[in-house]
Amino acid sequence: MLTEVAGVRVPVGRAAEAARLVCEEYADDALYHHSVRSYFFGAAWAEARGLDFDRELLFVSALLHDLALVPPFDSHTLSFEEAGGHLARVFTAGLGWPAERRNRAAELIVLHMRDDVAPEVDVESRLLQVGTSADVSGAGLEAFDPSFTDALVGAYPRMGFAESFVRLFQDQAERKPWCAAAELVAGEWAERTMGNRLDRS
Repeated sequence: MLTEVAGVRVPVGRAAEAARLVCEEYADDALYHHSVRSYFFGAAWAEARGLDFDRELLFVSALLHDLALVPPFDSHTLSFEEAGGHLARVFTAGLGWPAERRNRAAELIVLHMRDDVAPEVDVESRLLQVGTSADVSGAGLEAFDPSFTDALVGAYPRMGFAESFVRLFQDQAERKPWCAAAELVAGEWAERTMGNRLDRS
């Protein structure tokens, strides 16, 4: 894994490496690359604004945030982000994180599918929202220099991500019509995702 893209670095250490290994093992390449890009987008957005943030917490949460979309962790009774939050609690318990920090990882994952969080209220949750929104539907891409997005997509190619991710959300919507993913699918989210300009880079 690249430790830096366009001047934005990833954290080092046991937690980050474990999260990377787990994501790489369970997600396909397109979903793995999305998870990494989500971190880089969020971190770059923070750095451009001079925001202090917990780099390790953001990275671990970004690498785990979509794993409940894959069959081994998919829940038929919980939305994928809620199931992902539970997965994060278990994963970080194995790292020896205290309960408060484990809960923060879960919170970031749940909130990435909720209404926008102000950075002054919860900076890491906002960064994961920024990162995932930019990478999935292209929302907020105007905040990033094209040289950064080009470098990021060059380092972690899209690999048909939009098509595969839309299918994952459509599956969630069909099986869990009450979930946040279903609300997105019912609107114009799929069209925005398929039209993300990152896929034309």
